[in-house]
Amino acid sequence: MRFGVLGTGSVGQTIGNKLVELGHEVTMGARQAGNEKAVAWATAAGGSARAGTMHDAAVFGEIVVNATLGTGSLEALEAAGSENLAGKVLIDISNALDGSAGFPPAVLSSSKDSLGEQIQRAFPDARVVKTLNTVNASVMRDPGLIPGGSSIFLSGNDAAAKETVSELLRSFGWSDGDLIDLGDITTARGTEMYLALWLSLLRKFGTSHLNIRVVTGA
Repeated sequence: MRFGVLGTGSVGQTIGNKLVELGHEVTMGARQAGNEKAVAWATAAGGSARAGTMHDAAVFGEIVVNATLGTGSLEALEAAGSENLAGKVLIDISNALDGSAGFPPAVLSSSKDSLGEQIQRAFPDARVVKTLNTVNASVMRDPGLIPGGSSIFLSGNDAAAKETVSELLRSFGWSDGDLIDLGDITTARGTEMYLALWLSLLRKFGTSHLNIRVVTGA
């Protein structure tokens, strides 16, 4: 399958590498053509990896992954082009964080809105699925780093899109028992606000290889 990965940072590169390892073709999109990080990644990743602009990646991908910084995601997706996202599954793994005052960064999402919802409103013809934003990049691609299994969440309005993303997550190593479909895209508010707790856990335990497991009494 062809994927367009928007974003050249550690998350974009980690997800891009996993997709290439699984046999997919990937174009990594940057804001400018010839971006050094994107070119270096494509060179290291091999023949099924390419570098291009946000527009190039969105045109190329049958599925598009938003791995940009949350504060710049809408701008990046505008550069990708709404016509290139229409009808496609758009996996949003970003979080809107403000690090201007140092660590820990402020979480900009609220109980009234989320970045996932903003993206869906801005690109109504895209099939947005929010997921993987509650763990770091290493755990995204290798859930086995957390012994015993842990929970990962999906939010989105399109049930078929969520199933497509669930299949991808299973190929990453997430089990059926790990996957929790929270409902429509408004439920992304909860997973985005969770980052405040995640950052506290990071400070407490001194490792980003952490996640939570949801258990019920039922």
